[in-house]
Amino acid sequence: MKKYLGNKAMIILFIAPVMLFMIVMVFYPLVVLMRNSFTTWDGLNPATFNGIKNYVRLFKDPLFYTGLKNGIIYAVIQTCYQIPIATLLAFAVKSVSKGEKKFFRIAYYIPAVLSVTVVCQLWVAIYDADYGLINKIFEALGLAYRQNWLSGNDTAIRAIAFVGTWQYAGYQFILLLSAANSVPNDYFEAALLDGCSKPKAHMRITIPLMQEAYKYCLIIAITGGLNSFAVMNIMTGGGPGTASYTLTCLMYRSAFVVNKYGYGCAAAVLLVVQSLIVSFCVNKFIAREQIIY
Repeated sequence: MKKYLGNKAMIILFIAPVMLFMIVMVFYPLVVLMRNSFTTWDGLNPATFNGIKNYVRLFKDPLFYTGLKNGIIYAVIQTCYQIPIATLLAFAVKSVSKGEKKFFRIAYYIPAVLSVTVVCQLWVAIYDADYGLINKIFEALGLAYRQNWLSGNDTAIRAIAFVGTWQYAGYQFILLLSAANSVPNDYFEAALLDGCSKPKAHMRITIPLMQEAYKYCLIIAITGGLNSFAVMNIMTGGGPGTASYTLTCLMYRSAFVVNKYGYGCAAAVLLVVQSLIVSFCVNKFIAREQIIY
């Protein structure tokens, strides 16, 4: 091992492909994005430098604050649903037999591999005010409770957030199940022998030992919520009005509908900054000494 670690040529040889990929696919597009955010450009004619005018205009735009608020609401709802549901599913599946475990792993992960278009069309039908499954269930139960789930200003963003939760909770479930399986059973069994209940043993032993997995799940849940676009665009188009309008909708509309690419790039830069801030805060404030077991 020391022989290979001391060979700088070998280290460069192995790192170079990854670095090249990161430069071409991540860093270079970010540099181009930031450069374009300081320009007035319609996507066809030559761009002209305008300083920070796009950012000044963005911070004065009411739609920016509407999109920011809706994005935060979506991310919070998605995170608060996804991680607890994934945790419960992971602990439930961990305790079943090997054959059942394989079945449930596949079943819970299926929504994560479905096309977002298919998922959205499915839930548009379920949320339908007249013939949707949810309202029909209330009707069958004799409850006079009928909602226009995607047409109400108060329900649209929450209904859409639940769709994102339903689709990607399975992804979080797989991550947390893998983390739970990596925790030695000796600790858990010792707690049970001491008279600790299973839920309490999971809370005091299993979950703290899964801290790195939870940190990663928290980052992808929040940033995924803030950067979500396809679900809003397919199900409501940002409506009704601006009830489900997010920064991603603002970015898309600016760049591809009204051909203000510089303004759209400025919105995209702020989306990147949002994600970086979330990642930094999660790593900073949820950081603990890594537990080795």
